[in-house]
Amino acid sequence: MKYPNIREEELKNKIAQDYFWQYDCTKIIGNVDFCVCMHQSQKELFEQESLLWAEAKKESSDIYKSFVQLILTIGKARTFDKNLPPAFLGAFDGEKMAFIPYNEIHEVFYLNDFNWNVTPSNYETKEFKLLHKKVSNIIDNKTLIFDYLKDGKELEKFIKDNFVVSKFGLTKTKIDKNNFTAIYTKWLDKVKPTIAVNWDIAKKKGIIDGDFYLADLLSEDNKTLKESLFVLLKHDHYELDRSIDDTGMFNSKRSEFTDKQVAHTQFWNRYERPPEKEEYREHIALNRHLLVPQDVRERKGSFFTPQIWVELSQKYIADVLGEDWQDEYYVWDCAAGTGNLLAGLTNKYNIFASTLDKADVAVMHDRVQNGANLLEKHCFQFDFLNDDFLPKDKGGKLPDTLYEIINNPKKRKKLVVYINPPYAEAANYRGNKGKVSETRVLERFKTEISFAANELFAQFFARIYKDIPSAKLASFSTMKYIIAPNFTKFREFFNATYKKGFVVRANTFDNVKGQFPIGFLVWDMSEKAVIESVICDVIDNDGQIDGQKTFSPVKKGGILNDWLRRFYDDKKIIGYLRFVPSDFQNNRGVYITSQPKQSDVQESRIAAITAKNLIEFSIYCAMRSCMQATWLNDRDQFLYPNDGWKTDLEFQNDCLAYTLFNNNIQSKYGTNNWIPFTEYQVGARDNFKSRFMTDFIAGKTMSSVVEEPMLFGRFEEKGGGGGDYKPQRREFSETARTVFQAGKELWKYYHKQPNCNVNASLYDIREYFQGRNEKGKMNNKSDDETYNELIGNLRLTLKILAKKIEPKVFEYGFLKE
Repeated sequence: MKYPNIREEELKNKIAQDYFWQYDCTKIIGNVDFCVCMHQSQKELFEQESLLWAEAKKESSDIYKSFVQLILTIGKARTFDKNLPPAFLGAFDGEKMAFIPYNEIHEVFYLNDFNWNVTPSNYETKEFKLLHKKVSNIIDNKTLIFDYLKDGKELEKFIKDNFVVSKFGLTKTKIDKNNFTAIYTKWLDKVKPTIAVNWDIAKKKGIIDGDFYLADLLSEDNKTLKESLFVLLKHDHYELDRSIDDTGMFNSKRSEFTDKQVAHTQFWNRYERPPEKEEYREHIALNRHLLVPQDVRERKGSFFTPQIWVELSQKYIADVLGEDWQDEYYVWDCAAGTGNLLAGLTNKYNIFASTLDKADVAVMHDRVQNGANLLEKHCFQFDFLNDDFLPKDKGGKLPDTLYEIINNPKKRKKLVVYINPPYAEAANYRGNKGKVSETRVLERFKTEISFAANELFAQFFARIYKDIPSAKLASFSTMKYIIAPNFTKFREFFNATYKKGFVVRANTFDNVKGQFPIGFLVWDMSEKAVIESVICDVIDNDGQIDGQKTFSPVKKGGILNDWLRRFYDDKKIIGYLRFVPSDFQNNRGVYITSQPKQSDVQESRIAAITAKNLIEFSIYCAMRSCMQATWLNDRDQFLYPNDGWKTDLEFQNDCLAYTLFNNNIQSKYGTNNWIPFTEYQVGARDNFKSRFMTDFIAGKTMSSVVEEPMLFGRFEEKGGGGGDYKPQRREFSETARTVFQAGKELWKYYHKQPNCNVNASLYDIREYFQGRNEKGKMNNKSDDETYNELIGNLRLTLKILAKKIEPKVFEYGFLKE
């Protein structure tokens, strides 16, 4: 080891002196340990360019973990938003130094639904482990590691060759595929405000700031080099390809600068535009989606397909249609965007790509000019949900070849509609976002497919099925159309034979939030069949098969909420159950409360709890909360169970125990009938107002219940008047008794407090010890360590009880395995 037994700060100084003496290593950038930058003059006019951001460790360390810590450090602070990213990320210790090009890792910083708010140095967090798994393969293949003693000369040569300094002092920052998105963020701040456009109005017409940035980026002497772009820079103004007076432009096809182009000139004095290279253009084209504002992408419902899933989907198509399918079949991507789904296909004469956005068509045409395996005349603008299937000689937009294929039954059987359609839902696109789902296809099919018509991807499927009969459909989508109750009518309409498919995590797709499965399924629409179930391969994030999962439709009247309605009752109410649609993703909306919201009552999401239905409602609550939602089960439906639960008293009592210590009852809203202990057991200072729960457990008559008045009048929808209630003593399992014991210790400790509420609920106890923050939200922890230990123990015993209940969920048919 070259640098043994020295502190980390001393190590950084020695590395700077021994290897980076001609660079500036004094710069502190965010929370990064070690930075190497270009030297600047005293009159610094330009942003300092970084060459290296590195994690430092003394002695010998795990380079992989150091890189992950560095990535978490950068991602947590979003350092790349405040500073231009470096050419390299690095990690070093007392014996070695490693480098990885920043552009090999930068996609990681744009992961959706990743919690960056963790301590980067804590190697035990799930986020650290997840990121470690994700980047290990990149580090394996892209990292260069040098041992100071064994590879000293090679390290010096690497730094000399790659940390190139054209001159000491001021220099322009070069834009390349490594940093063009980071510089776009700076362009938004400096240049965009000086362009005479009303952006809010312009976005409604499909005009985005990213197109202006591209016009700047792909220009020379302030003139855009690519005439095919949607927006062109013409020296001192921008020009667009269409008149848009009503969008807030100062002139019809022309937009000026409001500051006589001062900010624009100063900005481009700092940055050097990229050279005219095919490699760079192709990278920009395939990543144009990164320049589209988040709200625009959401309104269009567009989702960029990761290359790993593009390649895998084409393999699955080949498995179904045969190795030579690209020569034997035609392919039409009717929601193509910039055409990335078609990357890897070889027979350009059989490929067609259409998209709603004219700017995307321009990008595809530019890609064709630079070697993309597509024909320019086969890449065209077409609104699949509104435009007619007409040939060009009749005013249509379809290429003649594609029109002939669609209208020839024999050729149509050889057409594969290969798409990743929008996933936008009507509910998300009302008001300010516009009525995206209101299309001609919606009007045409809304009766036939009912609620499914609110989903844009379902609209695509409906038109494909009806207007391109007998073709093959190979599509990415959510799994709603297979399992969701709202898609019952759609499944009656869409009769096709499932061939093969896979599911992956939704958040591996750009702009997709949430933990749920996105499937790629291949259908033969010439073979009519009712959808009974589909078996899909489960694919992990590395593209490997990790088992299989069956997705099955739910028949009418077959969900858990249908079962719940059998037990509605409204006599001697002790609380209220808030219930929600019967799938995993909604489980957090299920809880027991003393005071339901008026809106929940109006929308029929509330049911009264009484002695007659307490057991059944406890089972419902336990079913909805004893298992954690995962990305794979997130859309699974809870089902109407078989009758096995009726005779399983231990299961019933386990669910009751679980629910007693997992509710939101608050004594301030009325009598607390949910105290699971006697006054003697917890050392209470006075009598409880209600002993309902301990009497219920002991099998006594319910004379002790303190009835509260109905808060909102009688419920309109009632079932069988509650369960078959007979007073009986409740005998709890050893696991459930452990929960009671942990709860009792907590109650006893609370009742020792000087200002305790004798009739306190569990929620009240938590609120007492944990308090609330300035926003009124209950704090996660308390300053009272004894309480933290007691509540932690109770939560642990509840988790153990939940694990005991879990197998019964499947045994009694509440869920399908």
